[in-house]
Amino acid sequence: MRTHGWSGFAPADDTEAVERIVAAARRAIDRSGDEFSIAEVARDLGVTRQTVYRYFPSAETLLTATAIAQTEHFLDVLAERLGDIKDPATAVVEGIAYTLEQLPEQKYLGLLLRPGRASAFSAGVTSDTAKSFGRALLERFSVDWASAGISDSALDELVEHMLRIVQSFVIDPGRPPRRGAELRDYLSTWVAPALT
Repeated sequence: MRTHGWSGFAPADDTEAVERIVAAARRAIDRSGDEFSIAEVARDLGVTRQTVYRYFPSAETLLTATAIAQTEHFLDVLAERLGDIKDPATAVVEGIAYTLEQLPEQKYLGLLLRPGRASAFSAGVTSDTAKSFGRALLERFSVDWASAGISDSALDELVEHMLRIVQSFVIDPGRPPRRGAELRDYLSTWVAPALT
């Protein structure tokens, strides 16, 4: 790890450097939205753009990392909302529906998924980062996946399927967009059977 710069307070290791870059990116996003620049983040940290690029090869990867870092609260809220739902199909339907309904309220995830950014999200919908996020979401459900006959490898495929469903609704929400009970009925009819 390079130790010069950092406004005189070099990070202890690469992990701290990444945390500080993501925090600076969050501040930049709060000021400038998704039009922030690597130069803005570097200035905030007292480093060169090359230092930021060493950890994040593009503004898009930094935006993604920042959004993912801000999802912990959303995952907690979703887990609480799903409460004691034990049925895998019901939990998946509610998880997808609630995520779609909350995207406009989730500033950082919304930056990735709103219209105009959907193509950037589309390219990475099955990325390791996206799958890790999806897996973290499923692990917070009260469902006993193993008892439901869903193995670890099947759970990974379920994560991918859920991400693809969310992606399709982000890209084209429908005319008019389904909401509330109508969205849940649709998902219960066409997504839930995959879990039975």
